[in-house]
Amino acid sequence: MSEMTELLATRGAEKTIGSPVTAVACARDGQSFALGTVEGEIFLIPVAGLKLPETWQRVEAHDGAVLCLAPDTGKTGFVSGGEDSRLCRTLPDGTVTELHKGRRWVECVSTTPEHIAFSIGKQLEIRNAPGDTTLKTLEHPSTVTGIVFDAKGKRVAASHYNGVSMWFVGAKVDTVRPLEWKGSHTTLAIHPAGEALVTAMQENDLHGWRLSDSHNMRMSGYPKRVTSLSFTRNGRWLATSGADAIVLWPFFGGGPMGKPPTELARLPGVFCSAVAAHPKNDIIAAGFEDGSVLLAELGSERVLPICLGKRGKVTGLAFSPLGGVMVFGTDDGVIAAIDLSSAS
Repeated sequence: MSEMTELLATRGAEKTIGSPVTAVACARDGQSFALGTVEGEIFLIPVAGLKLPETWQRVEAHDGAVLCLAPDTGKTGFVSGGEDSRLCRTLPDGTVTELHKGRRWVECVSTTPEHIAFSIGKQLEIRNAPGDTTLKTLEHPSTVTGIVFDAKGKRVAASHYNGVSMWFVGAKVDTVRPLEWKGSHTTLAIHPAGEALVTAMQENDLHGWRLSDSHNMRMSGYPKRVTSLSFTRNGRWLATSGADAIVLWPFFGGGPMGKPPTELARLPGVFCSAVAAHPKNDIIAAGFEDGSVLLAELGSERVLPICLGKRGKVTGLAFSPLGGVMVFGTDDGVIAAIDLSSAS
């Protein structure tokens, strides 16, 4: 990666929207991004207008905070859940369609090209791709805190108090596979090859399970609670927030148990708040609590600064499917997009 400072200034654009960002996602076709806010807005950034903030569209999607956001099942658009107890579809032109309206917050959502999964309290509901038919409703022992599909979309996992529940999406009889560990599990990530599942805990550590035999794995030593997890494209490393650097746990050679983590892109005294692994290269994007955003290259330890400080805590990062574009948002209400196609 070429050595440059404040790459955002030359290869991207930013905008102050005045509302803290809660979630960031990219459409499956890679042509548009969406950012949700605590005010219920969704901001749409077309890749074609990446450097033209005046083309970025503000959509009033929810009455209350956007709690979750994911790419739609189709090539374009997004699915979001909110404090208004609604699940909505937002198209790139700003059209919003209500898919569900209930009595409780829609707190988590995850999608594949075939299915939408979203949670209301203890329930996980799975719908078809159009979102108009409920295929099944899965009950959990406590409120669902995170949802993830495996890479093939055949299994779905939900985190909750005292562990994770895994289900086969297409099973005629729904039998849960419980992955148990006492405590509050707040978010989760699944290995790209389906070899492991890891959750962030309310305490300052991670817990994982080897999926071949449910063997427990504990990863601890964080000075702060982990809020963001991302496996690298080949699953060799798990990148996390929770320290003043990107923390990387090895998932090869018998790891992570008994092996120390690697740390990249340290900013002394400033905590990493969001991470996202590049979909095609061995690069991690990291956002920090002061608004700095960096790209760190695995192996070489080279760091490319996207921007440095003064924008508020980074609350979400997302790459396009091919990794040529990245968008991020902060809790000071700054949103930004950057073209990385010639920067790596």
